[in-house]
Amino acid sequence: MNTAAPEAPKTVVIDIHRITAQQLQMLGLTQLAYIKPVRTPDGKAFAIHAADGTPMALATDAVAAIEAIHEHHMAAALVH
Repeated sequence: MNTAAPEAPKTVVIDIHRITAQQLQMLGLTQLAYIKPVRTPDGKAFAIHAADGTPMALATDAVAAIEAIHEHHMAAALVH
């Protein structure tokens, strides 16, 4: 019978002063989405982007954009 305690999960430490562009893009990729006001042929809208800048959706207003992000268990951040 093995009574040894389970190993603690390994922690990855990144020096933010030496972070690479790729590491920066990956920060919050699945937890954070950005909302940016944009103009479309139909008028004002709000673009939703992943943390790495990938476009994900358009919403007609900021509240709808935030609600869509929260429905996917992500945090919203507004980009001016």
